[in-house]
Amino acid sequence: MTRTLYSVLFSLFFLAGLTAGDPVNGFVKVVPTASKVEWLGKKVTGQHNGTVSIKDGQLQMSDGFVTGGNFTIDMTTIKVLDLQGEYAGKLEGHLKSDDFFGVSEFPVATLIITEAKQQTKGDYQIKANLTIKGITQPITFPATIMRSGDQIKANATLTIDRSLFNVRYGSGKFFDNLGDSTIYDNFDLTISLVAQ
Repeated sequence: MTRTLYSVLFSLFFLAGLTAGDPVNGFVKVVPTASKVEWLGKKVTGQHNGTVSIKDGQLQMSDGFVTGGNFTIDMTTIKVLDLQGEYAGKLEGHLKSDDFFGVSEFPVATLIITEAKQQTKGDYQIKANLTIKGITQPITFPATIMRSGDQIKANATLTIDRSLFNVRYGSGKFFDNLGDSTIYDNFDLTISLVAQ
């Protein structure tokens, strides 16, 4: 009886240790409802910001370190936060149109991590392939990735040149004499992921 009780207690402590602190291996799935993608676009006369939703994704782990991953962004969920009502609706519709992201033909964007190198604890340099409007371009960006209990939390800000993905509306690279109507090519995505 004593030996059986000892065995049970040992097993419980062993499993608790695995849950609490052992290195994570394999794939951990992104929790879309706990994750967030915020965008910021600027023009000569100001800026706009909003959100877009993560459809699904996963991080690939080896001995507790991120080694890869892939994510799908639902472009049909583009929201504008700095405007309200009719004005927000008009801008959201324009961003979804062929002038910008053409979501009827390209409803998703994807990010596939091809390399992840930890620089210091929790700080990574990420190389990935980003696909928008069916066009894939390489991108490099820093990210902070930490374990919190049974979750992996990742944060990153990506600066993207929209002109590389054939998003040309209002771009000074392709249209002359735009003046105050110029929209800057670079926009930012601030990503906060929760995976488990």
